[in-house]
Amino acid sequence: RGMMDFKYEIKIMADPEEVFAALTNPFQIELWSGYAADMKAEVGYVFSLWEGDIAGVNLEIVPDRLLVQEWFFGENAEPSIVRLELKKDGNRGTVVRLLHTHIPAEVFEEITEGWKEYYLGSVKNMLEVY
Repeated sequence: RGMMDFKYEIKIMADPEEVFAALTNPFQIELWSGYAADMKAEVGYVFSLWEGDIAGVNLEIVPDRLLVQEWFFGENAEPSIVRLELKKDGNRGTVVRLLHTHIPAEVFEEITEGWKEYYLGSVKNMLEVY
């Protein structure tokens, strides 16, 4: 039990603006996740993805560069913070750096797999196909 942190980096062949939109625009989120999303690129906005499987609040936003969120995991003492940094890389490319802190140990594997496969992996697939 306890809390764990997860660091991950992925390169997406798309501009930071496109990646940012894919992470914050509800219509785009629905395209890559397959589910309706409740999300706005506003600080203080309480969001919900995958029919509420993931919910949280936006803490900090720098358009096309940074997204900081708190994810809700029941009654955790420590808030679980997601930090997604977008950095332009080369002519057409974005490196996404993820740091997700204080993930409850019992869901760690599920959450980290989710990030790689279904979240950032799906964003990458969507943006690189079109």
